[in-house]
Amino acid sequence: MPEAHPSLQSVDTVLAGLEDHKYLADEGLATSIFLAANLHRPLLLEGEAGVGKTEVAKVLSAMTGAELIRLQCYEGIDSSQALYEWNYTRQLLHLRTAEATGAVDAEHASELEEELFTEQFLIRRPLLAAIDHKSAVPPVLLIDEVDRADDEFEAFLLEALSDYSVTVPELGRFHADDPPIVIITSNRTRDVHDALKRRALYHWVEHPNFEREVAIITAKAPQVSDQLARQIANATAQFREMGMYKPPGIAETLDWASALHLLSQETLTEEAVDATLGTLLKYREDQERARRTGIESVIEIALGA
Repeated sequence: MPEAHPSLQSVDTVLAGLEDHKYLADEGLATSIFLAANLHRPLLLEGEAGVGKTEVAKVLSAMTGAELIRLQCYEGIDSSQALYEWNYTRQLLHLRTAEATGAVDAEHASELEEELFTEQFLIRRPLLAAIDHKSAVPPVLLIDEVDRADDEFEAFLLEALSDYSVTVPELGRFHADDPPIVIITSNRTRDVHDALKRRALYHWVEHPNFEREVAIITAKAPQVSDQLARQIANATAQFREMGMYKPPGIAETLDWASALHLLSQETLTEEAVDATLGTLLKYREDQERARRTGIESVIEIALGA
């Protein structure tokens, strides 16, 4: 197997590369990325929505200069949407052209039929595009929200990722000599099967701790003062402890920080928090819980950060 990209050749270079692209990971995540890239194994990232799982693949693409190929999973997705399909419109045009030029006759019928199922009429969907890539740098394949797909699709993925090979009956087997970096994400709306977990490396992505969240706000929203960034991180952590239906993720924290900055807030106030709560908490029930529990007490603690 070819060596990993220079930015992926040690845990330290992974940490540095992620940080250069403003993704502040802990050592556990950086180690998992390093191992996945060098062992050529898929990396399954689980965690609550908004903790930065999808962003890992985007940053890896930027770090390595690789193409990012995204396979978004959803209920009812099947192998044809992930692997390939035939371009029926082009095939039909090819047939009509053959008819117009008089190439359609009994003698040439079998040849014409074979022409219809060649690579020029093949539409590569994400999985085949990642496996049969032609680039010098292998792509990053993001299989996003695999927990939304069904058991049959998960079994199909397991087979394809076991040796980075897929078969198109009309064309034969496609195999990746230089496999893509595969990032699989799950919000754990259901359990991913053990077979897929055994095939992949695994990492649970936590919400960042206080200091790391402050650093993320500072890196991603540099216009926000350090004082306000610390108050926001502290308040967000408290909201997450309230048993929300959907605890705020990093993206919501950054939205909230930007909203407060646009409102010229230099510090948290009850009025400003109440007015901007919709940027942080996206469900009415969660907003009601926050107000019922007491925004004032949250601010009191946050101001001591």
